[in-house]
Amino acid sequence: MLTNEKNIWQIIWEYDPNGLIVVDTQMNITLVNPAFCKMFNVNQNETIGQPASTILEDLKDFQKVWEKDEVIRGREKRYDLEHHKNSETDILYVKEVIFPIRDQNLIACIMVDITHEWQRKQEMINLRNETVSKVNEVVDHQMKVVQEIAGLLGETTAETKVSLLKIIKMVNQETV
Repeated sequence: MLTNEKNIWQIIWEYDPNGLIVVDTQMNITLVNPAFCKMFNVNQNETIGQPASTILEDLKDFQKVWEKDEVIRGREKRYDLEHHKNSETDILYVKEVIFPIRDQNLIACIMVDITHEWQRKQEMINLRNETVSKVNEVVDHQMKVVQEIAGLLGETTAETKVSLLKIIKMVNQETV
């Protein structure tokens, strides 16, 4: 039964779509799963034993988790992937869960890729901003048109008044 359980955990480790990384207390990488390697476009064998800072850059959260013996859940983080060869995108957005494994002197991190959701959110923000801008343009244009019409009406009203006053004056002069 123990072998079966070990196999199941190995299968989960291999197929989990979330990036999984485990580091020791010196912040060296001890384990990464295939999803992590795909996210950061790194080779699993070359990554093991390397300082985690070569991939993750900022390890403050990992250190905090170890020092304070706490769990960080759901923190969103941005990783610039420019320095990773052949990465599909330049930026990776993840939601992280970081937790200590005290009895093994390890720190684990589960990363859920939220890049697509973040991009969709940015597209919606851009669309909303463009829509507001277009509405403002239409309102401004309508206000100009209304002002032009009001100006023309004012001019023609003044001209009409002058003409009518002349007619009244002429009629009054003829009757006198």
